[in-house]
Amino acid sequence: MGKITGFMEYERKDEAYTPVQERIQHFNEFTQPLKENDLKDQGARCMDCGIPFCHSGCPLGNLIPDFNDAVYQGKWEKASRILHATNNFPEFTGRLCPAPCEEACVLGINEDPVAIENIEKNIAETAFKKGWIGAHPPSQRTGKKVAVVGSGPAGLAAAQQLNRAGHQVTVFERDEKIGGLLRYGIPDFKLEKHLIDRRLAILEEEGILFKTGVHIGIDIPATTLKSDFDAVVLCGGATVSRKLPIPGFDLKGVVQAMTYLPQSNKRVSQETFSGEEILASDKDVIVIGGGDTGSDCIGTAFRQGANSVTNFEIMPMASTERPTNQPWPFWPMRLRTSSSHKEGAERVFSIATKEFLGDEKGNLKGLTTVEVTWTFDTNNTPLLKEIPGTEKTWKCELALLALGFTGSETTMSEQLGLEMDSRTNIKASESNYVTNVPGIFVAGDQRRGQSLIVWAISEGRQAAHHVDAYLMGTSNLPLKGDGDLPRV
Repeated sequence: MGKITGFMEYERKDEAYTPVQERIQHFNEFTQPLKENDLKDQGARCMDCGIPFCHSGCPLGNLIPDFNDAVYQGKWEKASRILHATNNFPEFTGRLCPAPCEEACVLGINEDPVAIENIEKNIAETAFKKGWIGAHPPSQRTGKKVAVVGSGPAGLAAAQQLNRAGHQVTVFERDEKIGGLLRYGIPDFKLEKHLIDRRLAILEEEGILFKTGVHIGIDIPATTLKSDFDAVVLCGGATVSRKLPIPGFDLKGVVQAMTYLPQSNKRVSQETFSGEEILASDKDVIVIGGGDTGSDCIGTAFRQGANSVTNFEIMPMASTERPTNQPWPFWPMRLRTSSSHKEGAERVFSIATKEFLGDEKGNLKGLTTVEVTWTFDTNNTPLLKEIPGTEKTWKCELALLALGFTGSETTMSEQLGLEMDSRTNIKASESNYVTNVPGIFVAGDQRRGQSLIVWAISEGRQAAHHVDAYLMGTSNLPLKGDGDLPRV
């Protein structure tokens, strides 16, 4: 795999970024791709490690050493076939995935891991550039009809797999364009939207039908799908944002991240949007929440011309090293600094927001905080304690709440009589993805809760296998990490 001594000869090299003051002037992607020889060297770093633990780190089971070796050998078309065998959309994961495969890389035990994610992105982009990725409609149709609700990565993956099996697939999306959170939740500086349209054109040519602006459960009763289709796959996102119920939460200027980001994306793509315009221009912005969504808010606020951006995180600052209680090859909760953080955000850890402060017109003008510390009780349960005397008032005209999600909307589930868990996720076994109602399947965030793009694609692919088996008695669609290499 790669060059036997490559990991000793070549250091890890990542894509460079354009300078901060240049890239915050626009919403385009700003990475500077590596040259082909550099990418081959990065592929050469993949070790002949015997057991490739990167496989276990990847929810898709990507055949990572195989495509690394193909890149090292300069066999890019072969690399594309290997990559697409397990991943429907590597051009998305190569940009957006946090790369759990790299945390599980054997080389990463004591050196920088192989740059798997960047290699993946470049395989996909090379394949598109060379014309190796095209539409391949199924040779015959089964006569079965499948409805997929939601057009995020889980829904699109399920749709493509089921279409490959010969079923007629219709994807329903409540927004005006296809893509789900890929289109409306991820800023263009991380994923330009023409990349989604490029892939959608292929899916449409393969025979998948897309119906946008259709909110199942509102515009069409969910029960109609059950009667009109042979199977239904629910692939909606975890869209119910976690609230911050403190005094002043209803002030103008306290905004959920997933209200702010979709509006910004629509503005960039020159789409219309409802509601009052939300802009960070000339404002002191505080982003509450330290995850990827918070990072996306930071980068967006800088591009909108914010005076300042501060990021609050209630947890203490993590170490940049792997914690001792999260050994390799498990995913470590370490400090991660995104490109958006590097654009000038002040990061404040171990801090809790106590109250939002407004003026006489109901506009947000500031907020108060207190420093906190974490302890553990006898059952090792974490306990949050405020530190007396650490209260502070901050100037703030826009507070963006990036606190995660508590589940998905329940209208559709209620109409179908689906069993739910305590977090409003739809109950379905990972062994077959079927709900308590025969013929109704669920995958992605709507089943497992808020998660990663690789998990969404993985769940969509695996759900498709079980839907196909339900319809036909058996299925040749692959499960995780197996199956023949398809045309791409």
